[in-house]
Amino acid sequence: MIWHLVAALCAAAAGAGIALLLRSLTRKWLPAWTIPAFAGLGMLAYTIHYEYTWFDSKQARLPAGSVVVASEKGEMLWRPWTMQFPMPLVYTVLDGANAQIEETSQGRVARFVLYRFEKQHLISTVKSGTYQMLCAEKAMFLLNEAGQAKFETLTELDVDAPLYQAVCTGNGLQVAAPGQ
Repeated sequence: MIWHLVAALCAAAAGAGIALLLRSLTRKWLPAWTIPAFAGLGMLAYTIHYEYTWFDSKQARLPAGSVVVASEKGEMLWRPWTMQFPMPLVYTVLDGANAQIEETSQGRVARFVLYRFEKQHLISTVKSGTYQMLCAEKAMFLLNEAGQAKFETLTELDVDAPLYQAVCTGNGLQVAAPGQ
């Protein structure tokens, strides 16, 4: 968080420097208020840049075996530019490295953890949950702390859903040998 403040201050100084340069090149024809205005525009430009690149930078730092299975963009009234260009707000990651996938007589069964990252101000929050998916039924449900199914959380999946594709069609996830 402190580095975002430092970056915003550097962007403000750069904007003010550009205004000072323009003012000196025009022999002070530009009014003095352009200096703080350019400083504010510099901070605003940095903030907008950070908000739109947040998802890409977080995705690049995910550990090996992680698969982004969903992302959501949204708009906010107090950020009017998001009405035209929605910004990334939430993404869901499958922990593929620790997924337990087994082939059974009823089809592929998988247990895995999904992490949901939400951008709030400059900090991202994380929510996670352990799920079980029955590929033949195209269904998944949340597991409680004891590993028991919470059937009220039953979700039917579409075959084209990225989560279903990542877990049920392979896509690099390791399948446990029978009896493991």
